[in-house]
Amino acid sequence: MRGTLGHLRIGGIELDFPVVLAALAGYSDAPYRLICRSCGAPYAATEVMLDKQVVLEGKLQRRLMTIDPADHPLAGQLMGNDPEVMARAAVVLRDKGFDVIDLNFACPVKKVLARKRGGFLLTQAELTLDIVRTVIAAVPDRPVTLKVRRSFHEKDRVCEAFWKISRGAFAAGAAAIAVHGRSVDQKYQGKDDRDFLKRVKAEFSDRTIIGSGDVLSPADALKMLEETGVDGVLAARGAIGNPWFFRQARDLAAGREPQKPTLEEQREIIERHYHLACETYGPRRASFTMRNFGIRYSHLHPHPGKVRQACVRIKSEADWQAFLETWYGDRAEAER
Repeated sequence: MRGTLGHLRIGGIELDFPVVLAALAGYSDAPYRLICRSCGAPYAATEVMLDKQVVLEGKLQRRLMTIDPADHPLAGQLMGNDPEVMARAAVVLRDKGFDVIDLNFACPVKKVLARKRGGFLLTQAELTLDIVRTVIAAVPDRPVTLKVRRSFHEKDRVCEAFWKISRGAFAAGAAAIAVHGRSVDQKYQGKDDRDFLKRVKAEFSDRTIIGSGDVLSPADALKMLEETGVDGVLAARGAIGNPWFFRQARDLAAGREPQKPTLEEQREIIERHYHLACETYGPRRASFTMRNFGIRYSHLHPHPGKVRQACVRIKSEADWQAFLETWYGDRAEAER
């Protein structure tokens, strides 16, 4: 490994470690962000928020935009295709206390593309740049970042739209660009293009470039930094259900053996996560929300299959307590 890594700078924000939590639909909510921060994540982004929802007052806005004092620095990620609405949403996020405004031009989900949002904007380079410029003008006191994929079509090896958007965004004052090495139509299939990330960083040697794609383990994160020279790495799928990802990446970077969480540590984190989810959503909804996380946490358990099956059956707070006692408490040994 390369030894202690350098800091990551996003506008005027300096982070002490360059591996950060990505925006993850259904996962990077406030409870899980706090859990990841307790395990060494220096920075995080929200789940993606639709611009039209952000500008409307209501329960959804309050839930998505309530920020814990410990949840900083934090990026609010926006998705939309109207420059004026995106700018208004950015102002709302700034006023709510978000430290960074992040624009999603990368999402490959079919229904997002059908509504001409996310990765679809790679087919509309001028509109994309209009959005970037309008948002930057609306929130000059906040760093604005964007996430972009290599191209829309996998067969497009010239990537003209990417280069036009990235050059124009930096010229407009963007603080950083996160680059996913796949095309939009690849979704998450095939191998991400690390050579492309290397080319991007070479092109923008004095700018902040954050890599994304196939970072499934802490070792993958450090390998991406080594191979491409990018300034930072987004931990996405690999960090779901493994908040210790960030602690382990720090261990590897410092030349230490990465520490795997004990069963006791796993219970402590899951229990804290559940309590945070209850505070955020209420016990009933938290029980269902945490099921998805419990399934992900099960991958680290000595008996992942059995734990997963038990987790799927959880429907109430009482079920959660019984689940933790059975699989992560004093009774765990008897169940093995």
